[in-house]
Amino acid sequence: MSGAGGEGPRAGAAGPRVGAVGPRSGAEGTRAGADASRSAETAERDELFAQLRAYEGRAAATAGRGKDPVNEPMIRHWCEAVGDASPAYRGPDAVAPPTMLQAWTMGGLSGHTDGTGRSAAYDEMFALLDGAGYTSVVATDCEQEYLRPLRPGDRITFDTVIESVSPRKTTKLGTGYFVTTRTDVRADGEPAGTHRFRILKYRPAQRTEAPESARRPRPVINRDNSGFWAGVAEHRLLIQRCTDCATLRLPWLPGCNACGGAEWDTVEAGGAGTVFSHVVMHHPSFPAFAPDGDGGPYAVALVELAEGVRIVSNVIGVPYDKVRVGMPVHLEFLRTDPDLELPVFRASEGG
Repeated sequence: MSGAGGEGPRAGAAGPRVGAVGPRSGAEGTRAGADASRSAETAERDELFAQLRAYEGRAAATAGRGKDPVNEPMIRHWCEAVGDASPAYRGPDAVAPPTMLQAWTMGGLSGHTDGTGRSAAYDEMFALLDGAGYTSVVATDCEQEYLRPLRPGDRITFDTVIESVSPRKTTKLGTGYFVTTRTDVRADGEPAGTHRFRILKYRPAQRTEAPESARRPRPVINRDNSGFWAGVAEHRLLIQRCTDCATLRLPWLPGCNACGGAEWDTVEAGGAGTVFSHVVMHHPSFPAFAPDGDGGPYAVALVELAEGVRIVSNVIGVPYDKVRVGMPVHLEFLRTDPDLELPVFRASEGG
């Protein structure tokens, strides 16, 4: 009896040890499940990546033709828009600014209607990404190589290939794939340059917690533009004026871009202007840029002041989709938070 009874505690003691295996088995099961999930995700990712890689080297556009030859009006409009007064782009020996390389290949609002637009392979690859949930897109960078100057009268032809697709990457915007296309540009059949364009095709990241109250990015203030921001603090929009040739300039620069003079004073803008051009920002969502706090969309305009200079700012007072070129606007100063006040332009709806 005593022997049998003595076995009882020992057998009973074995129970907890056996029972203790349960939690370890559960943890192992959890780890195994996580590993299986990661393996399935990796397999799905690798499968998609393998499919995408199959498009590398395939044509995105072939036998493309510029809708217009290189021409002086487009060169002039470009130079006026970016404020480039170089004499190399004017006169009988004018060349086009090298950075216009891509402009001569674009199809405009109507696109390329002669069969030289995007290829079926390009559309298939993007349909594959869309179908896998990578529905958002953002341009990330471009690289250009110039082989010879483009001159008025040059006829532009080009071919575009899907040069590379990256493995899946995780960014702050979300997870996706970087797609790089390369366009080889020719002028009258002679190589003129190469344009590489890279985008991120991604699945937007999901927010897991409410963001802190958003503030607009702070402007970079340095010795060259501190006077401008000092004027803003006093509700004055100051324009630099060269004291040698009286040319007005905005944004502020350390020297005159017309005569090279280093001395300047300022004139105060009256506040009247018109929308010279504009874009509507849809992404990324940024609550600080929308009056209702939902992050956009919102209008960003290049405003031409009555004094003849231009400034980039927001247009307020009308819905973003009502902003138009030529719309009259007037200057206001918007306090976005206790530490920041910015010049913006208000338009009347239908104005």
